[in-house]
Amino acid sequence: MEKVIRLRVSKDLSSQQQIDIIKLKGSLISKGYTAIIHINDQDEEYHINSFAVIEESRSAVQDFIEDFINKAELTNMVSILNE
Repeated sequence: MEKVIRLRVSKDLSSQQQIDIIKLKGSLISKGYTAIIHINDQDEEYHINSFAVIEESRSAVQDFIEDFINKAELTNMVSILNE
């Protein structure tokens, strides 16, 4: 069974932060966690990035994302939305 992970991403990013977000999404795809990431506007301040993962890998994916966000110092720009 698949579960959706949703990330809220600020639209107000520096060039380096934009690069880091692209690296995060590329890593999610290259590690095989997902094949496609959907991007929608939440409002004027945020995008919602969503993708499906196998339920059994959800915890590992969330841990990977949280580690990436912390290491890239994106904690004020990206957050995982709880469902």
